[in-house]
Amino acid sequence: MELSIKPILLIVTLLTTGLTAGLCFTWGNAVTPGIGKLGTLAYLQSFQEMNRSILNPVFFIVFLGPVVLNIANLIVFRSAAKPVLFLLIGAAIVYFIGLFLVTVLGNVPLNEILDKTDLLSASTEELVQLRERFEKPWNSFHNIRSWSSLTSFLLLAITLLMAGK
Repeated sequence: MELSIKPILLIVTLLTTGLTAGLCFTWGNAVTPGIGKLGTLAYLQSFQEMNRSILNPVFFIVFLGPVVLNIANLIVFRSAAKPVLFLLIGAAIVYFIGLFLVTVLGNVPLNEILDKTDLLSASTEELVQLRERFEKPWNSFHNIRSWSSLTSFLLLAITLLMAGK
């Protein structure tokens, strides 16, 4: 029995993209609404600690995996039928722009501002201003990431079904 790299690569890409989409869904539907109800200091402290905690090897593998794996899929499926190739291109572009770049250019700079702030020495007014500069833009960027990761996941799932025919 010969084992082909193509379906394995596609499945691993689908799984890591799905994990990212699940994280985005959970964060947007449970975490941010929950901490959004906290007072300003508690909100900022909670977000600061969650941002610090999420930066771990497992997260980086799951988050960055689809960037690399999508490129690998484009290479190994380069001679596939056009619909399969177009779906893979779409999944890669949506993930890279809508999740990766939005995170790097949108969410991360906001996270860094929050991380560098000594919340316990800031005045109440400074904390309120920080939350106003942080919360709505961060959540807007996150909504883009959520929809992008879901879209990329669905495109990969369709690709897997089509490539298996």
